[in-house]
Amino acid sequence: MRIDIITLFPSMFRGPFDESIIKRARKKGILEINFHNLRDFTGDRHRTVDDLPYGGGAGMVMKPEPLFRAVEKVKEEKRFSWKVILLSPQGQPFAQEKAKELAQEEGLIFICGHYEGVDERVREHLIDEELSLGDFVLTGGELAAMVIVDAIARMLPEVLGCKDSVREDSFYQTLLDYPHYTRPPEFRGWKVPGVLISGNHQKIREWRKKKKLENTFKKRPDLLKTAKLSREEEEMLEQIKRARTEH
Repeated sequence: MRIDIITLFPSMFRGPFDESIIKRARKKGILEINFHNLRDFTGDRHRTVDDLPYGGGAGMVMKPEPLFRAVEKVKEEKRFSWKVILLSPQGQPFAQEKAKELAQEEGLIFICGHYEGVDERVREHLIDEELSLGDFVLTGGELAAMVIVDAIARMLPEVLGCKDSVREDSFYQTLLDYPHYTRPPEFRGWKVPGVLISGNHQKIREWRKKKKLENTFKKRPDLLKTAKLSREEEEMLEQIKRARTEH
């Protein structure tokens, strides 16, 4: 997969994308990431990327010309089928399902929004979709791009050392993850649940499945409205609800 990021601050990405899982994915050639300074696509000596809004109002608006030039330059690479994504507070909230969907693409172009936003003609004629991290405003789209690219990278084959790590992640199958424990078996009087050190793999699978449901019911019950549960999971959930009511 290839990802190109159009930004006013390319240096912001050096730390996050030069470490850990993304660094390994880039080194293996599984993921190629390129950065493009938007000011390199301006046409004046001041390298102007923004201007006052028509009709008046506070703040500045990102000009369309540099953004169109930058995207069109990236798209000259014909080996990839490109999807262009604008990062802004107005976008669809990003979630795990979107990460799985985007991981199937050949090439992604992220535009990091700034100021009061972009000229509307960018939304209407340049981008394919718009994404947001949530109902809050960041200084720019760079931090959102880092988070989204990280989530996508985890979905790519061979990026993680263990394939099951992705499938067990919270939200991958809608539900939250189950609790995790490691050595020592007892710490300050708190013991690891006996089932996890019993060696009975069937019992462990059942325990983890139930704990996923308990976690989700307790912390994010809204996720259960869209979760696709098996008959066994539905029965477990009813037991959890009854126990909660009785308690």
